[in-house]
Amino acid sequence: MTNSEEILTLKEVSIYQSNRLILNNINLNVSKGKFIYLVGKTGSGKSSLFETLYADIPLKKGSAKIVGFNLSKIQEKEIPMLRRNLGIVFQKLQLLHDRTVNENLLFVMKATGWKDKEKINNRIQEVLNDVKMSSKGEKMPYELSGGEQQRISIARALVNNPSLILADEPTRNLDPEASEEIMCLLRKICSQGKSVIMICHDKYLMNQFPSKIIYCYNQTISSDPPLNSH
Repeated sequence: MTNSEEILTLKEVSIYQSNRLILNNINLNVSKGKFIYLVGKTGSGKSSLFETLYADIPLKKGSAKIVGFNLSKIQEKEIPMLRRNLGIVFQKLQLLHDRTVNENLLFVMKATGWKDKEKINNRIQEVLNDVKMSSKGEKMPYELSGGEQQRISIARALVNNPSLILADEPTRNLDPEASEEIMCLLRKICSQGKSVIMICHDKYLMNQFPSKIIYCYNQTISSDPPLNSH
């Protein structure tokens, strides 16, 4: 496999928060077009791993390369560029409720350097089409269902055409039908050559949409489930 196909490489990475060891000596390779579930109990380090990947937690030990950036050497001024190359779907949707769907997307695009008005408008329409929300651009987030709001948060993650999506429990708080729609959408995105790492606790969904699972436990990650899991 060529390096250009590798979206993420972690080698002997240890993650600390306030000098407290969260994850120790973790190794992971993710290549283009892969879909990976990240599972583990609350407090096992899943969110800390995501926060390290988008440079919210500084990497102090080990080597990590993600979408062309070296996390052990990244400078403060490079972090916005890193995040432009990642799509982040937050557990709490973080939509701005005082502005329309279009204005939510516009806010992110302006913050990440888009300037050309025509290109901005075209891209907004493209991503809303991608998530089947093209008629909702003038709606306020509170006028949408939970599943529709989640689609908008995925559209927001797609605006900069990232090669890797980090999705933190995107189906949490959704009913089964909306959850399956979100999964179909994420799998479709993956089939277009993007990689997706998704934190998930829903065993039913993982059975319906089987893919590689990485388990987070005992301060490490492994493709082998913990012995006491069912």
